[in-house]
Amino acid sequence: MPPLPIIAITMGDPSGIGPEIIVKALHSPDIAAICRPLVIGDRRALERAIAICASPLTITERGDIDELAAVPSGTIPLLALSHLAEEDIMFGNPSPAAGDAVFRYICHGARLCLDGRVAAMATAPISKEAMHRAGHDYPGHTELLAELCGSDDFVMMLAGDILRVSLVTIHEALANVPRLVTFEQVLKTIRITAAGVSRLTGIATPRLAVLALNPHCGEAGKFGHEETDIIAPAIAEARRRGINAEGPLSADTLFHFARQGAYDGVVAMYHDQGLIPLKLLHFDDAVNVTLGLPIIRTSVDHGTAYNLAGTGTASTASLLAAIKMATALSKGC
Repeated sequence: MPPLPIIAITMGDPSGIGPEIIVKALHSPDIAAICRPLVIGDRRALERAIAICASPLTITERGDIDELAAVPSGTIPLLALSHLAEEDIMFGNPSPAAGDAVFRYICHGARLCLDGRVAAMATAPISKEAMHRAGHDYPGHTELLAELCGSDDFVMMLAGDILRVSLVTIHEALANVPRLVTFEQVLKTIRITAAGVSRLTGIATPRLAVLALNPHCGEAGKFGHEETDIIAPAIAEARRRGINAEGPLSADTLFHFARQGAYDGVVAMYHDQGLIPLKLLHFDDAVNVTLGLPIIRTSVDHGTAYNLAGTGTASTASLLAAIKMATALSKGC
C-alpha cells in the first residue's frame, strides 16, 4: 500500500482560532485515516491550543519531512517556523510579528508543494491587517499564492456539497469592480472554473451559470452595458470552446435554482454577490479552493473569528472539509 499523502496545514493567525481548529481537526480519526498532516506554525500557539481544547494530543517537531512516517499516533507533527512571544499572540490582537510569521508559513507551504515534498496544502485563516503591518501587502491568501507560483491563471472558488461559486473579481473595492470585469477576465474565470468543477465532481462537462453584474441583467442597458458588451460575448466564446456555460443570469433568482441542482457551478462577478448566498447554505462546511495553480491549495471559508479565539468552541467543519478535499485532489479524485 502506498504511503498516505502529506498535507501541509498552515496555522494562520496564531491570535485567532487557527491553532484551536487545527488541534481539534487532527484529533479526528477521519484525518489520520487519509493523510499525514504537517502543521506549519508556532509551538507556543499550538501548545496553548492543546490546553484550551483539553486535547490528549502532543507535539512532535519535525524538520525533515521524511521523518513523518515515524511519527507516533496521538501526536501533531509540527514544523516550527516561528517562536513568537506571548505578547505577539494575544487573542484577538494581531501583531506585526505574527503577521510576518503567517507570511512565512504560507510561503514555506507553497514551496513544499512546488518542490513535490508535500502533496497539497490546507490553510487556516489569516489576518490581512497583521500581514500588512508586517510589510506584506497582499489582499489575501489567493493573490499571495498566485505570486509565489508565478501564475496569473488562477480563480478563487468556494465549494460545498450543493453550491460551488467562483469569482471574476476577488478582494476588490466595490467601486473598482466594473472596470475589472473584462471580456478576458470573465472568459478566463469561466474556463478555469469549468476545469476545476470537472475535477471536483468528475463531471466531464459541468453546467455553469454565469451571473450578470447589474440588477436584472442590466435591464437592456438601463442599468449598465456590461452584460451585453462584456459578459455575454465571453459566455459565447466559452460555449464556442465547448464549455457548457449559460448567462448572463440575474443573481437575485439564480441561486434558488442552483441550490436545487440546476447547475454544477456558478461564476459570480464580485465577492459578496457569490459568497453571501454560498455561506448562507454552507457556512460551516464550505471549502475555499484556489483553481488554476500548479499546486493544490484549499482553505477554510471563514476568518480568524477573534471573538471565539481562546474558547475552544470554534467549529472544525470547514477545516476538516478542506483537508479532506486537499487529500482527494492530491489523489486525483
